[in-house]
Amino acid sequence: MVQGGGSRRVRSSDGELGLAVARAQQGDEDAFAVAYRIVQPGLLGYLRGLVGAEAEDVASDAWLEIARDLGRFRGDGAGFRGWTATIARHRALDHLRRQKVRPRASALEQDVLDLPAARSTDDQALESLGTQYALELLATLPRDQAEAVLLRVVVGLDGPAAGRVLGKRPGAVRTAAHRGLKRLARRLDAEGVTEDGPRTLGESG
Repeated sequence: MVQGGGSRRVRSSDGELGLAVARAQQGDEDAFAVAYRIVQPGLLGYLRGLVGAEAEDVASDAWLEIARDLGRFRGDGAGFRGWTATIARHRALDHLRRQKVRPRASALEQDVLDLPAARSTDDQALESLGTQYALELLATLPRDQAEAVLLRVVVGLDGPAAGRVLGKRPGAVRTAAHRGLKRLARRLDAEGVTEDGPRTLGESG
């Protein structure tokens, strides 16, 4: 669920995730279940933005690969999020290719914005929305912007990690996410959506 402070909660759980992954690599099945519970919500949200209603099936395929290759993973909790997002993206693209569907392309000027380090009100506005409404809004964005926003806000990856998932420079991902969030903020403003009070799942205002 995409709600206020989502990315901050993601980052705060990375320590627990790293410990769970390390134990899972030693054969602890309960620890793998902990890692799954931490990662799956964001991963599923990302996949819903890519393949819609097929997200759970694609996520299942991704987790089979994650479990199979877990022993080869090297890194911490944040790195595990990026690694699992990369695997999930590959499975999603395989799924789209099988359906003869291609992600829509869009032009992106590289690194044209000097983005502030602090989180903007645009991020917070998106995080205050219910999951379904947020995904409906994201579906209106160009593919590169939608993926960048999903990876940054829903999965909780930083610029370099999201760049590795997408095969792009961190600055290009930050630019795409920034443009996407700005476009969403304008849409919300036009619809009269404010940050006054929490939203529930699927509430569209």
